[in-house]
Amino acid sequence: MLYAEHLTAPACVEAVKNNIILGDTVQALGKLPDGCADLIFADPPYFMQTQGELLRSDGSKFAGVEDSWDKFSGYQEYDHFCRLWLEQCRRVLKPDGAIWVIGAFQNIYRLGYLMQELGFWILNDVVWSKPNAAPNFGGTRFQNAHETLLWCARDRQSRYTFNYKTMKYLNAGKQDKSVWDISICIGGERLKGPDGKKAHSTQKPEKLLEKVILSSSRPGDLVLDPFFGTGTTGAVAKRYGRNFLGIEREAEYVRLAERRLAGVTDQSDRISNLALEVKPPRVPMARLIREGYLTPGQPLYDATGAAVCTVLADGQVTDGQDTLSIHRMSAKRLGQVNHNGWDFFFVRREGRLVALDRLRYLCAGAEGA
Repeated sequence: MLYAEHLTAPACVEAVKNNIILGDTVQALGKLPDGCADLIFADPPYFMQTQGELLRSDGSKFAGVEDSWDKFSGYQEYDHFCRLWLEQCRRVLKPDGAIWVIGAFQNIYRLGYLMQELGFWILNDVVWSKPNAAPNFGGTRFQNAHETLLWCARDRQSRYTFNYKTMKYLNAGKQDKSVWDISICIGGERLKGPDGKKAHSTQKPEKLLEKVILSSSRPGDLVLDPFFGTGTTGAVAKRYGRNFLGIEREAEYVRLAERRLAGVTDQSDRISNLALEVKPPRVPMARLIREGYLTPGQPLYDATGAAVCTVLADGQVTDGQDTLSIHRMSAKRLGQVNHNGWDFFFVRREGRLVALDRLRYLCAGAEGA
């Protein structure tokens, strides 16, 4: 644990990373050097403005957000606070860095306005859909079953990180969407206080942070969370080989987070290390023929096992009507202008289909890439 008031600006990043700074968010951010963070995840107070008790159908009280850190005198104070921490976040982001900010209907529109005013460039608004969200106990509104995350680059020119292939792989081979179905934090993942009740009223599920961190950071990046709470961002970052830096004003949350982080080990693997994001080797079809991975006259198949064309000696392919590259031939088959033939075609090896893409990796000696 570090103390915001003890830090000298600009603080040395190596001295503060993988630590939690106890203190006011704006003050602590102000001690950090320009352009030090690769990614920021911010879960600020929502200014819920809850009035009266929330009662379940059986008459028992529902523990909503009643914490002092969510209290503001009005929108003017809330907006001023948000502008201050967002200004500092933009300053400490690297030029090609990005930020995720989460909120609900009470505050997300105000945050989005402020972020655009400050120069952030919105990339997506992601809907966190909660299958097990709390009901509307009074039956006076629709059940509020989602929150919104704004994913923004530092500015319009930023070359932000997006691990598209990794997210597609983790989404069963389909392009990932901007609606994420993830249950709220319950069970053993939910941190409890000495009284057995939830230690933090808005603890986020680790699955949510996994998608944030794996989609938009690289191994070794510094992930900053200016509202660290009980350390979900840090736990996920540490598990997947990223560095973290948390800022939290509540000492009890910091103690809980430190205990939690002490039990986290690095479990990164080839997927979290972004092996799928490595550019494919540049191997022409002619080389595959020259080195014996393909032979002239050999048929190429589609994913259904249907023969589409045969290989020619120069690396082109023919379907008996046209002689084309693998890309043009796959496009013809699909009725498109162009298509990636490496992903479309297969060969048969010992009775099973093997992707043509696999052969170019083998030929390049990059099997483990």
